[in-house]
Amino acid sequence: MSFEVNGTTFPQEPRAGQCLRTFLRELGHFGVKKGCDAGDCGACTVLLDGEPVHSCLIPAFRAEGRAVTTIEGLGGDGCAHPMQQAFLDAQGFQCGFCTAGMILTCASLNQAQRTDLGVALKGNICRCTGYRSIEDALLGKTNIEESIEAGAAFGRSLPAPAGPDVVRGKARYTFDTQIDGLLHIKLLRSPHAHARIVAIDKSEALNVPGVHAVLTHEDAPTILISTARHEKDWMDPEDTRVLDEIVRFIGQKVAAVVADSEAAAEDACRRLKVSYEILPALVDPEQAMAPGAPVIHPDRTTANRVADAQRNLAAEMHGEFGDVAAALATSAVTFEGTFHSHRVQHAALETHGGLAWRDASGVLNVRTSTQVPFLTRRALSDIFELPMDKVRVFCERVGGGFGGKQEMFVEDILALAALKTGRPVKLELTREEQFVATSTRHPMRVHVKAGADADGKLTALQLDVLSNTGAYGNHAGPVMFHSLAESISVYNCPNKRVDGYAVYTNTVPAGAFRGYGLPQTLIAVEAAIDELAKQLGISPYEMRRRNVVKPGDPMLSPPPSEFHDVLYGSYGLDRCLDLVERAMQADGPQPDLSPEWLIGDGVALTMIDTVPPAGHLADATVALNEDGGFDLTVGTAEFGNGTSTVHRQIAATTLATTVDRIRLRQSDTAHGGHDTGAYGSAGMFVAGKATHAAAMQLATELKAAAAGAWLCDVGSCTLESEAVVSGVRRMSFVELAKLARERGQPFAGAGNSGGTPRSVGFNVQGFRVAVNKGTGELRILRSVHAADAGVVANPMQCRGQVEGGVAQALGAALYEEMVIDADGRVANPKFRDYHLPSFADVPRTEVLFAETSDTIGPLGAKSMSESPYNPVAAALGNAIADATGIRFTAPPYKPDRLFPALHEKFGN
Repeated sequence: MSFEVNGTTFPQEPRAGQCLRTFLRELGHFGVKKGCDAGDCGACTVLLDGEPVHSCLIPAFRAEGRAVTTIEGLGGDGCAHPMQQAFLDAQGFQCGFCTAGMILTCASLNQAQRTDLGVALKGNICRCTGYRSIEDALLGKTNIEESIEAGAAFGRSLPAPAGPDVVRGKARYTFDTQIDGLLHIKLLRSPHAHARIVAIDKSEALNVPGVHAVLTHEDAPTILISTARHEKDWMDPEDTRVLDEIVRFIGQKVAAVVADSEAAAEDACRRLKVSYEILPALVDPEQAMAPGAPVIHPDRTTANRVADAQRNLAAEMHGEFGDVAAALATSAVTFEGTFHSHRVQHAALETHGGLAWRDASGVLNVRTSTQVPFLTRRALSDIFELPMDKVRVFCERVGGGFGGKQEMFVEDILALAALKTGRPVKLELTREEQFVATSTRHPMRVHVKAGADADGKLTALQLDVLSNTGAYGNHAGPVMFHSLAESISVYNCPNKRVDGYAVYTNTVPAGAFRGYGLPQTLIAVEAAIDELAKQLGISPYEMRRRNVVKPGDPMLSPPPSEFHDVLYGSYGLDRCLDLVERAMQADGPQPDLSPEWLIGDGVALTMIDTVPPAGHLADATVALNEDGGFDLTVGTAEFGNGTSTVHRQIAATTLATTVDRIRLRQSDTAHGGHDTGAYGSAGMFVAGKATHAAAMQLATELKAAAAGAWLCDVGSCTLESEAVVSGVRRMSFVELAKLARERGQPFAGAGNSGGTPRSVGFNVQGFRVAVNKGTGELRILRSVHAADAGVVANPMQCRGQVEGGVAQALGAALYEEMVIDADGRVANPKFRDYHLPSFADVPRTEVLFAETSDTIGPLGAKSMSESPYNPVAAALGNAIADATGIRFTAPPYKPDRLFPALHEKFGN
């Protein structure tokens, strides 16, 4: 057999049953990505005789005698194909994991197919962009600026530095490498929601040819940890072990098999014989916290940072100022309601996984898909009692995160296997494992009470939140605290009360997810604001204007925070409300709909602290090179958040150069320094400030060196166009580099940021919807989003973050739902049964920016990757209520959910 791939003939033969995707990757064509295992996402798309196919569904032997084209061979002769160039010009990607498959599909479309992109692109999923920039690529639009003068990069729509490699399939993600002697890990997972492991018989598994080790709780450290990664360990309970003799949810890892191949490891997993003592299981959080309920973590105490293990409470929070009950009793209007939010999966197209090995110097190396390499290194050092300098954690380009990779789900097992076997090892989760064994958004029950006086001023706000943290408490407390904070502190109100409970259940754990608790509670809070406005006959925009905080107002939510460093770095909430209201009122195409369709508008707002409390740290260094360029080193990771672009813009602007002269190294603990991680909206706001500080220090050094050479006052020196200038004198960066070489001392700057003080970001979302009262079908007629991002560092890129956040939030509000059955099992652990938004599902969102400048953020900017997600479901719920007169309280707003209430109100 022989195979032709990108015009080259390969004599290798596929293994029996091997799919084309795996075969191509083994040949070194890493542009072919693994995303779903089932032909649902399109990340593995290749051209077979010119036609796009999902290579994970094609047996490799069927490609014999046919021409296979991967993304690496699309352009031919090392040139970019027109579609690759179109994606570059439009920047039709963010994390880029889907991009190779998307480009191959787009390149194959004929003119007829281009008239209905919803159908043409239904087999290719993008989790990041919201599809607008992908459509722009197909329309030939250019969204980037190329020629920018030195020192003027910040605030311009510059392209991502990895763009050329992304569109050509050369960008390297976690598993896009080959390592000699690599062993493979497969995990045996619990079939029970709650059980004690009595015994594990390894004998048959160890007899499988190629098996090197079977690791169980007897082989793992007994230290208690949290999979959540925060700078401060006190934020999360210690309730988890690398491998435990107690399993607390279906899908928890029981044993790890290490073998020469995945097939051998899977075979050995099937041959393991485990004896379980079944324990009582709790799926419902109400039942879990009821008196007399079985205890899920009986041995945990407050010393483990568990609030009340005997009541299955991972965390709780209570507080009140004023007198809410009295205020409600005397209010002109009141509203009370209970809302429910559901489980949502992050669905990053690159699943969790990594590679680990110990090098010749004894350093444990872990190459992994993570948002937090430095915090993961610290955890591995603690777990395995290794010096920090003997652990290296790094990531290449990361295929999406959304908070799900602010966890340590695989690195501990990788380290254990590498240390036990002395061989390099690989663990790559399947898509099903991603659903059943990682984390989700926290499902919440939110009860709200609110009151207002006759003038529309809020008199009382009360939230009672029950959060289902699942089997383990990773992020349980911080998510709950966050959900109860900014959601009501954005409103002035003299009487506020909160009660929050994060409850253990025997279900898949919940964790960090984009928005971090705010989307769940905003559904209730923003509904209450709308309902009060409706009773008073006030517009929802005016109701919000009368009550939102303004500069000088305290941002208060009970109980009082011990952290008092949140400031109004900039304030654009009023402008965001104005922008959305004007856009929603502007004339637009009138929908041609029958009388069966009910039309309504909705709005919601959000405020978010730009950085987590208690410190979020980042270090950066920048050094002048001999060619007059600069090496910039930062710790923050790139996973579609755009930090790689913005850090270069900050440095180039500060150093009066162009971004192509800034060479970036990032997300590798071997580079030195420290970075808490790319989460909590800190990738630019914290790490960007460190980059700015480092560049400022280097700029000072360069001016001082030139002044010393000229014997002039350093105050007369400035940086202009890649040189130090003083009057008519000019010393280029190349000349300064030569001076440094002669002195034997390079010019370099170091900067750091501690994440304090913090600022706030504001977002407002507006929707116009049509609801069919006969069928429950919902259509989005208009979507407008306004954001206060301070000085927008990269308008094209920031708009993409907003569009992607809105699209992802719409997925959760309309389609996505992880279903847990009565036994605690995930019932739909694959994309086929979990509706991710495709091109046809996502409306175009008009993105508007309030013109502000943040006094705290780098060069006036603040974060905008996380917050656009937050107000979407709330605004959609308000629009549906405006259209139908029915307040739906539990997304996703699927037609079958809407229909019963519509039928009851409107009949047939």
